[in-house]
Amino acid sequence: MELKNQYWVLRHGRSKPNERGLIVSHLSNGVLEEHALSSEGVKQAQEAGYQLIKELAIINFPLEKVRIYCSPFSRTVDTAKAVAEVLKINPSQIQYSEHLRERYFGPDLELKSHEHYPEIWALDEYDSLVGPAGGESVADVAARLAKIIEQIETDCQGSTPDEAVQMYLSSLRFAVVVVSHGDPLQIFQTIIKAAVSGVANYLRDGANYDHLVLSKHRTYALQTGELRRIP
Repeated sequence: MELKNQYWVLRHGRSKPNERGLIVSHLSNGVLEEHALSSEGVKQAQEAGYQLIKELAIINFPLEKVRIYCSPFSRTVDTAKAVAEVLKINPSQIQYSEHLRERYFGPDLELKSHEHYPEIWALDEYDSLVGPAGGESVADVAARLAKIIEQIETDCQGSTPDEAVQMYLSSLRFAVVVVSHGDPLQIFQTIIKAAVSGVANYLRDGANYDHLVLSKHRTYALQTGELRRIP
């Protein structure tokens, strides 16, 4: 499958939960200001913005063709806004989607120590189609990410009443920055790679997910504040 747009993924900067070593994965907790970026995280987000400017300049990509799609958690919202400020782009170029929210790790792990993450990833390697108790599996997250990718590809097509200009703009891809969390972005990269390589059309609603493919999502791990161009 060929994607019309050029994608970057950006993991949120270091957050207050990161500093406290807490798992904050439910939307109701994630949107709270107490779980926003730390001062270090703001700097990381700004650095990602400057990195993006450099990468866009190399390929001569106009900033007006940048679109940011972002999880509604406070730490990702702060990250997206910091990047937008560095790029000096219009706030309307940021879209928020719950499809990009953090992977929910279940009530037993919510607000518990991040030392539990290895247990979750071990479960993923054993069976990526089954999640932690009351939480989301890798396949669950992949299904909602496929929906936002479809939405982005539909939204980012460009439109203008002038036919000549329309033809020119349609030849340009949008630069899409997906601002989300560790596990969702690992899974995002996994399904993009599978789709563009022809392994499976995981960008289709109702796709039959393969454990052997999804279980390798940790291969695409990102550090806090890390920006990566894909595929």
